[in-house]
Amino acid sequence: MGGGVRIGVFLPAAGFPGMDPGEVLGAAVRAAVAAERAGFDDVWIAEHHFMTYGMCPSAVTLAGYVLGRTDRVTVGTAVSVLSTCHPVALAEQAAILDRVSAGRFRLGVGRGGPWVDLEVFGTGLDRYEHGFEESLDLLLAALGRERVSGEGERFRFREVTMVPRPARPVLPVVAATSAGTVRLAAARGLPMLLGMHIGDADKAAMVRAYAAAASPGRHASGTADPLDADGPPAVAGHPAQTDAPAVGHMAAGVAYVADTTREAVGALRESLPRWLGPGLAGYRPVDGRAYVPKDPVEYARLLCRLHPVGSPEHCADTMLATIERTGVRHLVLLVEGAGDPALTCRNIARLGAEVLPRVRAHA
Repeated sequence: MGGGVRIGVFLPAAGFPGMDPGEVLGAAVRAAVAAERAGFDDVWIAEHHFMTYGMCPSAVTLAGYVLGRTDRVTVGTAVSVLSTCHPVALAEQAAILDRVSAGRFRLGVGRGGPWVDLEVFGTGLDRYEHGFEESLDLLLAALGRERVSGEGERFRFREVTMVPRPARPVLPVVAATSAGTVRLAAARGLPMLLGMHIGDADKAAMVRAYAAAASPGRHASGTADPLDADGPPAVAGHPAQTDAPAVGHMAAGVAYVADTTREAVGALRESLPRWLGPGLAGYRPVDGRAYVPKDPVEYARLLCRLHPVGSPEHCADTMLATIERTGVRHLVLLVEGAGDPALTCRNIARLGAEVLPRVRAHA
């Protein structure tokens, strides 16, 4: 891996119109296997509830199955939603997968949103709005200590022994979309997952904010993790980056390769709105707040403009530019954008053969 760069695939199990949920999940598994065969470093599985944007309601469950179908790649959750689950239960599940996979599992967590999921699972809006910090700290305690007890506002229970415990540190990646979450991650030395809805300039700003908020001497978990042994380089034009700790941040994007950039962009601008329209409309607030989803056509155009969608050369150049501008050396790419399982596997194969070697050779 050139310069410590890691490149993975991001699988939301996207529900395009007309696709049966079983077909979608089976296609996601085949895509994960294809990614290992194509030379990707890792596979990241998303979690969504009660909607077609993503048809996997348990990223941990599907990650466990994918670990059993693969031999080399790291498999992670991007992300498991902390606002709708018990942190200790999630820690137990992560420990199981760490043990049975010989360390190939990686946990990602996020706050989630103010959605109806909070009502269905009984955790409530307060967990989302005010409980993320407590949930994250309890998760870290359950992952890292032999014994743990609940002494917070929302979790109170007697001391218990964690069985099993991970064989190695399993510190989570944290999905960060707000300044508050950036500060939480920085204070705990946890790497961030930066979303595909923002471009390189915004990602770079979040990395600089993380560096400014990090406690002296604290490094993200990626520093000591052999998956992310090399930290980000200095980035021209961003002096603060040169003083940043070596971290294992991840940047999400969309990737689709074709013979020409015009062909690739045209294909995704036609296919993505078919998924994004009904998918984004599936988010339902738990209370009476208004929710206006992104315009699917404009969002598709934005994604094609920001991310590696194009010829092999264009895709490689775009990925290298993201690495240079942000200092993030771990990219995770949504590869399901064409909406057809056969095209997804072909996309993965072409990325592996024609794009990844270029990036690794020049990063």
